Amino acid sequence: MKPDHRSDAGQRLDLTACDREPIHIVGSVQPHGFLLTLDAAALVIAQASANAPAGARAGVGLDAVFPALVAVVRRYLDHPSTEDGAHYLRTVTLDVDDVPQTYEVAAHRADGLVVLELEEITGLDVEAGLDAHTPRLRAFVQRLRQAHSVEELCNIVAEDIRHITGFDRVLVYRFDRDWHGTVLAEDGNGVLPSYLDLRFPASDIPVQARELYRRNRLRIIPDATYEPVPIRPTLTPAGKPLDLGQSVLRSVSPVHVEYMRNMGTGASMSVSILVGDALWGLVSCHNRDPHRVPLQARNACDFLTQIFALQLFAQERGAQAEQRLALSSVQSRLLGFMAEEDSFIDGLLKHPHDVLALANAAGAAIVTEERCRLIGETPSEEQVRLLHDWLSAQTDEAEVFSTEALSENLPEAGAFADKASGLLAISVSKKYASYIFWFRPEVVRTVKWGGNPIKPVAEPDRLHPRKSFEIWKEEVKGRALPWTVPEVEAARDLRTSVIGIVLRRAEELAAMSEELQRSNKELEAFSYSVSHDLRAPFRHIVGYSNLLKTREGQHLSEKGRHYVDTIIEAAFSAGTLVDNLLAFSQMGRHTLNRVAGDMNALVEEERRKAMRDIPAERTVRWEIGPLGRAHADPFMLRLVIENLFSNALKYSRDRTESVIEFGRLPPKDGEAVFFVRDNGVGFDMAYVDKLFGVFQRLHRVEDFEGTGIGLANVRRIVERHGGHTWAEGKLGEGATFFFTLPLRGEDI
Repeated sequence: MKPDHRSDAGQRLDLTACDREPIHIVGSVQPHGFLLTLDAAALVIAQASANAPAGARAGVGLDAVFPALVAVVRRYLDHPSTEDGAHYLRTVTLDVDDVPQTYEVAAHRADGLVVLELEEITGLDVEAGLDAHTPRLRAFVQRLRQAHSVEELCNIVAEDIRHITGFDRVLVYRFDRDWHGTVLAEDGNGVLPSYLDLRFPASDIPVQARELYRRNRLRIIPDATYEPVPIRPTLTPAGKPLDLGQSVLRSVSPVHVEYMRNMGTGASMSVSILVGDALWGLVSCHNRDPHRVPLQARNACDFLTQIFALQLFAQERGAQAEQRLALSSVQSRLLGFMAEEDSFIDGLLKHPHDVLALANAAGAAIVTEERCRLIGETPSEEQVRLLHDWLSAQTDEAEVFSTEALSENLPEAGAFADKASGLLAISVSKKYASYIFWFRPEVVRTVKWGGNPIKPVAEPDRLHPRKSFEIWKEEVKGRALPWTVPEVEAARDLRTSVIGIVLRRAEELAAMSEELQRSNKELEAFSYSVSHDLRAPFRHIVGYSNLLKTREGQHLSEKGRHYVDTIIEAAFSAGTLVDNLLAFSQMGRHTLNRVAGDMNALVEEERRKAMRDIPAERTVRWEIGPLGRAHADPFMLRLVIENLFSNALKYSRDRTESVIEFGRLPPKDGEAVFFVRDNGVGFDMAYVDKLFGVFQRLHRVEDFEGTGIGLANVRRIVERHGGHTWAEGKLGEGATFFFTLPLRGEDI
């Protein structure tokens, strides 16, 4: 069955109304006891519930009505407790209308007053005091120590509390992040239906009720049909309604009483489970018929629940400690890997298993403005870019972001919920919007609710609790397994490590940069010196050699003319080499001006230029595929294409038909991949590492002219753009040169 979302407005209306109900100042108590408020200094009664014994009214001294209580209250005031909530003082016997009656007395402070609450007990109640439960409590502690899971702990506490209280059914109820409650354990006698594994909506326990559960650990309603007993006068001496948030007799909201009757319960009790001062859940007790539990037995249940909460806290902390230990070893390995590489990204990419293990994720991504690298099961690059842009645009951007239901934050993420319903992200650099993402897939599960959680519960004239508690099934989608605290902490620690490595590298690079700037200035001066001092002599050598060949040629022998031609050729080659060296040295100082452009138009322009120097009798077949757009400096990109075309034409000139292909491969790791292929002489792959080095040649200069700087320029330009180069070839069968350029969102 699916929820009817048309009823959302009704639900919102009801929740708002319930959350505003002032349940801590109801002005009345339940009739199974009576309440007095006292001026702390004079011990004069300020207020009394209407069912208090005759004579107990405002303005009367406590010693005039219940002299046996004076010493008890004085002792309480002289030794105040550091804990909040009502405290059991002792059991006293009072003369009420000349009849001795025994009461359990509890006290707390509120609004500057001492609040006394007295519950009459019978002889059987006295026998059920805290001492009577001591053996049970000892056995309970022993059983808790032997439990190995949260479910086992919950089952133990449910069994023992039902044994102490005698309720028909006891539930252990845990809240989730949205304050929906799930029944983890149950102990019952079969009188009431089982609610085990059912979930109850947050609206069943409004916000202010949860806060009261946190402040006051224990509450009982012995009879759901009770008539509230008013407190008189209604206002305290300070002129305010009495705050009953810590009261054990506090009357409850009529809505809650009706809720109980709708559940088929005549009595209930709840004990709060507090883990680290946070409301973890409740022990919820129900009885079909009215049922009263003595204060001492309730205190035993409170004590037992506190021990349970401590053991629960210890077990959860122990599990987290084990997980932290396991994740810390993964983090240490990654730190070592990152420190070994020039870029921390390489250290992560080379060890994908550890990257995923750090957060127990199915996929991961390292995303910058320029590149996107994917690991494992992830959304597409375009979808990861969507997440990157969305997180970068958040005004309250956090260093660490985590969610188990990404589509609730970003509706567009529903399209890839099968890969990334859970997202854990760390911001590596806010300035450059760089992130590391971890992904978890959607885990579709069926949740059994105790009634329709979306059914409206408001009527025009009054609040109204839901009436149906029949099992209502909902298929929950778009949620992953939640990220644990140690996993989030491990991601945060990795961020700190990455930033530390980046800062250290930045310091090293700053020092290197200073040295390089100094060296570059010297190189620049040297380059201009070479240009001025060497280029002119080489021109002179060529010029005078030509004059010698022209004017004195008739006096030169054949061998002499050959010598002159050799001088001219060598001088020309040396001049060309000097020019190329000068261009190579200036390549790094050229400022990149990146723009998005049409690659096919640029390639066609360079193709025509290259064909100008090709003899008409030579046959060249060009195969230019669809190249799309690229984001690069047009001037520098032209040099890359020019050098690659020049090489392809040069090394295929001995073929009957030169075939030169320029194409684009599918994107890889956030980069556009281009290639230039020819059918020329090729090369031996054993020497591929020499191809892109300065002055590195794989063929004799007698066979193929050149200075050995062209491919070095190609690599330098591509790397300045953030890409990389490589080549593949086979002797006699041609070569293929690849280069990549980082993709931007609009180019994908």
